[in-house]
Amino acid sequence: MLVDTEIRNTKAGDKAIKLPDGKGLYIEIRPNGSKLWRYRYKINGKENLFAMGAYCQTPAGESDEEAKARREGRRFTLAEARAERERCRALVKQGIHPSHQQRTETLRRSLDAESTFESVAKTWIEENKAHWSPNYLRQIEQRFAADAYPRIGSLPIRSVTPAHIKDVLKRVERRGSPASAKLLRTWIGGVFRYAAGELLADNDPTWPLRNTIKAPKTQHIAHLSAKEIPAFLKALDNVQAEFVTKAAVKMLWLTIVRTVELRGAEWSEFDLEAGVWTVPAERMKMREKHLVPLSAQALELLQALKPITGRGRYVFPGRKDRDQHLTHEAIRDVFNRAGYAGKFSPHGIRSTFSTYQNEAGVDSELIELSLAHKDRDKIRSAYNHAKRLDQRRELLQGWADLSDAWKEGAAVIPMRGKTAA
Repeated sequence: MLVDTEIRNTKAGDKAIKLPDGKGLYIEIRPNGSKLWRYRYKINGKENLFAMGAYCQTPAGESDEEAKARREGRRFTLAEARAERERCRALVKQGIHPSHQQRTETLRRSLDAESTFESVAKTWIEENKAHWSPNYLRQIEQRFAADAYPRIGSLPIRSVTPAHIKDVLKRVERRGSPASAKLLRTWIGGVFRYAAGELLADNDPTWPLRNTIKAPKTQHIAHLSAKEIPAFLKALDNVQAEFVTKAAVKMLWLTIVRTVELRGAEWSEFDLEAGVWTVPAERMKMREKHLVPLSAQALELLQALKPITGRGRYVFPGRKDRDQHLTHEAIRDVFNRAGYAGKFSPHGIRSTFSTYQNEAGVDSELIELSLAHKDRDKIRSAYNHAKRLDQRRELLQGWADLSDAWKEGAAVIPMRGKTAA
């Protein structure tokens, strides 16, 4: 058997020198000084020769990744050449030529280099987007662009490990968005299941991470009590946040719409003269358009936004990409900065409004219409929606006026039949 000193000390001659190691493996030292591994084998009684690669010694300080790249470049130490010989012997027993297998692996590595996570993810999105709502599609594209692509987008998809994905998810979780991290894990898993079906990945590395993101143990307050409302409104006024994002939260409070309905708001949907915002059916939970009467305070806020975002499509564009609308995480971040992380959520605004107005004795049907809750009777729903617009305008104007009074220190006192401060 060969030893490294023998290989190093053997000088090149006029002809090629062969130093056998056994079991078909030998090293060939050529007149030009190159030292090459060769493996001789037989299949179906026919002798074949496999050019295994070049001899080398382990470079000092070589990392595992560097060693892997070196071996893929067909440069082997003595120990590695012996391991490669055993792999070749196993192939030969199956009737497979090592050279054929090498070409297959080279081709696969080439395909892997082209099949990055980002390229496969975009193909997965393209093939599935017909089954998704526009808003759901935007969510996936925005989350991938913001969190996944910068970290793992350029990696060959076959090389992405659970550790890579865990790093991505934990970064999102640390921003105070565990729900977004869970969704992101689901979507990344969808990409890998698609890739496995296309033979571009061997498994789904998100599977071991299914319990990595824990739901926060928070005191989730579905709504603010009457006594808690003024403190929240003052905190919202004083919070350090971008004007557009802060304005989005204020508009949520003034209009009582769902977050998804507000974030996708486009300037073309607003009639500022009539004081009405028409939310299209495709963005509504119940898939029916919703007319939102705008209070004077809401109109004032929109007029303040007009010089800032009025030239674009969205009233509340994304902070990084103005061609996309604001994300749910950006809105939630305002709550976190205001000191309400885990205590009060954007959706809690609707619950607060509903609770307060019901306790004040406001007509429950009027409250439900303002919240755009579904009426099973479609004819009655359409009729009431139009007929009671002025009443809903009065209700939301009263809500806005009360909010101003509460911030000034007025007591929050629900009264039967109407709201008053």
